[in-house]
Amino acid sequence: MSKQGLPLVDVAVGECCAPLVCEPLNAAEAEELAPLFKAIADPARLRLLSLIACHEGGEACVCDLTAAFELTAPTISHHLKVLKQAGLIDSQRRGTWIYYWINPAALQRLSAILGPRQITGMVPA
Repeated sequence: MSKQGLPLVDVAVGECCAPLVCEPLNAAEAEELAPLFKAIADPARLRLLSLIACHEGGEACVCDLTAAFELTAPTISHHLKVLKQAGLIDSQRRGTWIYYWINPAALQRLSAILGPRQITGMVPA
C-alpha cells in the first residue's frame, strides 16, 4: 500500500497511535528490543510462537510442533532455541519430550512498543 493510501489518525480527537511512532526509542531500548524482533522475523519462528501460544493449555510438546512443518527436527530445534535465547519462550523436559510455553513478559514488551497508546496534545506538522 502506498503512503497516500494509508489511513490518517486524527490525534486532536484523542485517537491512538503506536508508541513507536509517538516517541523515538532510545539506544538502550533499541538494543533490548532488536533481538526480540530478530527472533520473530523468521516465518518458521513466528509460526512456532503462534502455535505454542494457541496450543491447548498454553504449552506445546515439541512432538506437537514438528508435525506442523515440512522441516527437519534439528531445524525445528534450532528455531526453538533462537526463540528461547531471545526470551520469547521457555521450556521444560518431561521424560523424552520438551514442552514449550510463551513468556508473557516478552510478548507484553513487544505489544507495548507496537500496540496503541492513548496520546494527548498535538503532533507537529
